[in-house]
Amino acid sequence: AKQTGTAAFARAGIAAPKAVATAYTIGIRDLPAYEATARAYADYPVLKIKVGATDSLSAIEAVRRGAPEPALIVDANQSWSVAQLKALAEPLSTMGVALLEQPIPVGAEAGLDGYACPIPLAADELINDRSDLVRAKGRFSVINIKLDKTGGLTEALALREAAMARGLLIMAGCMVSTSLAMAPALLI
Repeated sequence: AKQTGTAAFARAGIAAPKAVATAYTIGIRDLPAYEATARAYADYPVLKIKVGATDSLSAIEAVRRGAPEPALIVDANQSWSVAQLKALAEPLSTMGVALLEQPIPVGAEAGLDGYACPIPLAADELINDRSDLVRAKGRFSVINIKLDKTGGLTEALALREAAMARGLLIMAGCMVSTSLAMAPALLI
């Protein structure tokens, strides 16, 4: 894009990027620290909460005490069983959790067949490229596209198009990246 003087979005044949909402991520910590960190970032519209297999509900309750208003994304990083997901989903839905990101391990997604989760489920580690979309069908309603996992912007854009054609919503995520490395994700 720089060499030709044509913006990357124009070269990709997509609309110009618009402002997007981003989430502040709160990593796994003890319960008082969840609450204190949430209080410090309570003005953010969205908080993403990393949780493990134990004390997940208590962690989200602590975040809610610290930040009653923001929408919450809960990322269990594959640490819950399908049974645990089903037990936690209803209570979490009453706490304003807007999205559950990859709550169950990759390989356990068949356990979601026929399950209507009260909170949208996002596939993260399950999805690397377009070939993985078949495993998300009917089980997840959102996919997390990461440039690091797709191998770059070309496959990320192709994955976006294929996912949207299947009725999936898109979120863009990152591993450990700078804002410069994440800038192309605005096109996703």
